[in-house]
Amino acid sequence: MPVKRRVLVADDQRAIQQGLHALLNLLPGVEWIGEASNGRDAVSMAIAERADVVLMDVQMPVMDGLEATRLIKAQRPEVKVIVLTLHGDYRSEALAAGADEFLVKGGRPECLRHAICSP
Repeated sequence: MPVKRRVLVADDQRAIQQGLHALLNLLPGVEWIGEASNGRDAVSMAIAERADVVLMDVQMPVMDGLEATRLIKAQRPEVKVIVLTLHGDYRSEALAAGADEFLVKGGRPECLRHAICSP
């Protein structure tokens, strides 16, 4: 039986949350575990829900995705954080914060699937 990847979506835009939820439901071996609309909630949910993967937006209220990434990686370094944003110029900052992958929204779904499912 394949291992399920427990995925949390952290994005403050409801339409993005819903779209990612729909996409994740189509991927075998992926379990959507919830959504956070700010960085602070993303950190607490990633820890409490034992996420394997977090899809993290950069620009969110309360705490941005870069700080949330730093905190998640400090507490649970095994969590795969995939920064998914509209702004390609955050790549170096995201990787410096500990992100495992960096993708720009609007890219091919296969790239996202690969990022989520690869070890």
